[in-house]
Amino acid sequence: MIHVIATIEIVPGQRDAFLQEFHQIVEPVRAEDGCLEYGPTIDLETSIPAQPDPRENTVTVIEKWETLDALEAHLIAPHMLAYRKRVKDLVQQATIHVLQPA
Repeated sequence: MIHVIATIEIVPGQRDAFLQEFHQIVEPVRAEDGCLEYGPTIDLETSIPAQPDPRENTVTVIEKWETLDALEAHLIAPHMLAYRKRVKDLVQQATIHVLQPA
């Protein structure tokens, strides 16, 4: 199993529009072979000292995949390619961290 943390920096003021597009791909992604978990999250304000201030223009996607091959297939799935075209003007930057259990 692998874990993926994708951090997506959104154009200021466009997070709701981005999330509307993102929610359209959640179910197709969850139906992909090897997908164990997939969903968007946003920062929650807390009083926990170690947590930085909430980032209003960031969406963090939490993912779990059975294998690296499943993740790589996901990245080129037709619904993902179409989604990237739809959100390209809403996204400033995206990074992913692919992790394995230790």
